[in-house]
Amino acid sequence: MDPLDSSESRLVESANAAENTESSLPWARFSSWLECVCVVTFDLELGQAIELVYPHDVKLTEKEKTSICYLSFPDSYSARAGPFLWLCLLQTSQGRRRQKRLLSEVCNEIDQWQSPVPGLTLNLPVMGVVMQVRIPSKNDKPGGSPEKQAQKENLLPAPMMLPTIHELDLFKCFQSFLIHLQMLWELMLLGEPVVIMAPSPTVSSETVLALVSSIAPLRYCCDYRPYFTIHDTEFKEYTTRTQAPPNVILGVTNPFFIKTFQSWPHIIRLGELKMSGDLPKQVKVKKLAKLKTLDTKPGIYTAHKMFLQKDKSLIKRLLKGIQRKRPSEVQSAILRRHLLELTQSFIIPLERYLASLMPLQRSVTPWKTPPQIRPFSQEEFMGTLEHAGPQLTSVLKGDWVGLYRKFFRSPNFDGWYRLRHREMTQKLECLHLEVVCDADLLGWTKDKSEVEIVDLVLKLREKLMKAGKQQLPVKEGVLEKLEGYLQTVISSLPEDLQTVLHRY
Repeated sequence: MDPLDSSESRLVESANAAENTESSLPWARFSSWLECVCVVTFDLELGQAIELVYPHDVKLTEKEKTSICYLSFPDSYSARAGPFLWLCLLQTSQGRRRQKRLLSEVCNEIDQWQSPVPGLTLNLPVMGVVMQVRIPSKNDKPGGSPEKQAQKENLLPAPMMLPTIHELDLFKCFQSFLIHLQMLWELMLLGEPVVIMAPSPTVSSETVLALVSSIAPLRYCCDYRPYFTIHDTEFKEYTTRTQAPPNVILGVTNPFFIKTFQSWPHIIRLGELKMSGDLPKQVKVKKLAKLKTLDTKPGIYTAHKMFLQKDKSLIKRLLKGIQRKRPSEVQSAILRRHLLELTQSFIIPLERYLASLMPLQRSVTPWKTPPQIRPFSQEEFMGTLEHAGPQLTSVLKGDWVGLYRKFFRSPNFDGWYRLRHREMTQKLECLHLEVVCDADLLGWTKDKSEVEIVDLVLKLREKLMKAGKQQLPVKEGVLEKLEGYLQTVISSLPEDLQTVLHRY
């Protein structure tokens, strides 16, 4: 395959065009979300290699270049014709620097956090968008596909192509296992280790992302790889049989993984979508305990025992929609709403109980530190389910209590609780700032010693700095008013103390 003509100039033009449309396209500021663009060429004799990287100042290690090359190549015989579009995740030095920056901004109190799930780590790898197209070389024989030749100008994914990644067609992704949707939702909710064996990187990445989004609005806090190859740096870690599989979803295409991941508790093997009459053929569930080797046919191999019953009315509605040729967009909307309501039914009791742990607003006073949030008690929460459980908003029957107990041991619970606890702590800080702002600080200082007044100044300054750093959602004017009070209090002190306080 010949190198692409004018690859670098086309990259520059693409980036400049996006930056010039920044006012009308909010995602067009490349520097805020795009690390770099790589052009990877493939040669049957020489293999794959990075032809160029833009911008030029991005430095990739040899290990990172190798990972990008392999993740940009469809690792299956049935997926090399193209064009294909898929997602992948990889760890890079740029990603680690961005991860460190995000953690310092978003989770600045992470050092003091005691995780309910031991060993949980935050993983923020770089997301890669791959567009793969075969382009005939000059040495190809006449009679090649004109369509492929015409795709040469579209090799670089234009910005308008990217929204298709985030607007997944859930119905298309799930239609071959609609009757098992409840089981898949439970596996995602509990953060179970799952392997997706797909015929192509496109099917692999779309299925993984659809599964991750199935528990929205709950954030999926486990690791996931839309497209995973044997050349990944974590291949050995994920394929070892000396320890339990990690909480991760892996999307793979290489037939080699059929044997490698046979010991995993949940395996979904997908095939090319085939219609049986007017309906897509539904895959079967097979128990791993009775399985000596994976079948070549599509299916779900799992040791999971469902906690909740299937929603037969939803399945009938979707299958009837197929028979009536209902548009896929409508089918996806029905599916998305069902999953949303199911997740909300599960989360609402947790949100209601967590709100009860918040101190009363009248307990927030200006002369004391903000009160603490009461600790989360699993048993106390379980006691609320009889009268305020999911049965209030969901018709599904089953072992909701068992589902909650297992959820408490998952990274998804830890991530949800971490985020909500932080939001509640910030709310307390905001309330405290507002109460302090309304207090008579100058009156309080009249009968206080200089040491006490200096201590007040230092504490107020610390709170103001913390509020600015964390961007606390305080009421408008509160911080400016407190800053004015602070300067007034400082001016009431002797000049030598004023000099010291202004210096620091």
